[in-house]
Amino acid sequence: MLVTILHNHDHALLEDDPGREARADVVNVAAAMAEALRGGRRRVVVKPVDDVTSLADVLTTQPDVVVNLCESLGADSRGESLVPAMLELANVCFTGSSSLSLALSLHKNKAKEILRARGVPTPASVVVQRVEELIGVELPFPLIVKPSREDASVGIEFDSVVHDRPSLGKIVTRVLRTFRQPVLIEQYIDGREIYVPLLGNSGRRPLPLTEIQFGAAFANKPRIVSYGAKWDTDSPEWIDSPARIVELSPAVTRRCVEVALAAFEALECRDYGRIDLRLDSRNEPWVIDINPNCDLHPQAGFSRAASAAGLSYSDLALHLIELAQERHHGNQTRRLTGPDAARRPAAPHRDVHGGRGGLRARADRRR
Repeated sequence: MLVTILHNHDHALLEDDPGREARADVVNVAAAMAEALRGGRRRVVVKPVDDVTSLADVLTTQPDVVVNLCESLGADSRGESLVPAMLELANVCFTGSSSLSLALSLHKNKAKEILRARGVPTPASVVVQRVEELIGVELPFPLIVKPSREDASVGIEFDSVVHDRPSLGKIVTRVLRTFRQPVLIEQYIDGREIYVPLLGNSGRRPLPLTEIQFGAAFANKPRIVSYGAKWDTDSPEWIDSPARIVELSPAVTRRCVEVALAAFEALECRDYGRIDLRLDSRNEPWVIDINPNCDLHPQAGFSRAASAAGLSYSDLALHLIELAQERHHGNQTRRLTGPDAARRPAAPHRDVHGGRGGLRARADRRR
């Protein structure tokens, strides 16, 4: 079995890249995943991708399964969905969510519109494309200002939480100038930050919940995971904001899992992912972000949650491949036994978007 691990290799493409550290870290994730998957009858190849041409070259090798770790393309987070789109068109089996799900989750305002339509609680928000549009913003303060097409806390600093209109105008201007994309302005929920990792499809289950522990370094600062707190390992904020397994009350845990599963399903995510929540003063959860392509480093929150559930990193890596193959090739009972047994071939374009309805009703719909 040929397993190809794809990762973006674009952290050095731009001279001034506000997301450079996040883009560089995926190289370490790919190396760890390759080490975890080597063995048995698997041949593991790691392929860096920096543009569409390099991705097309990978497809000529006809891998049996692709582990998709690409979080951007050409140093642009908006290219994240192009990788699974090409894999879908080539009818290649790959781990993780479809191009549609990745595109929706990255377009934060569109994701929030879907969540609201499905009754999933998410903070009220608006999107602006020019500073002049702020005159029509009537959301109550405090607010948090984010780039609308980024992830990994890119563009989020402590002053992104604003309490008045002058500060709002200043931060919106900065985001527009730096990222050249619409700006999401969202009500700020000042509460506990809870992560719900989800694993599986038809047997989807939550892994142990984790909480960001905001320590003394956050005194007189908003309790948010800023870009520095997430990626600057020498900063007091990084040191003082560990993610740890948390035990909430049974009622709050059930509600967090219920909301996370609803958000995951609303965007038709699959295989694995993480839903970021904030608990308000009444312990009600609000979805603040959806991460269908979350960090799979052995020391990242998802892997640690899997370990707490009894899955080693190698077990997790193998399970992700199994999930992708069973989803892509169809009914599990129709394959030969054994971890490396061949699956029956998939029909052409059976999994173009992995969604539901219309022409896609014939695709594998196991969740």
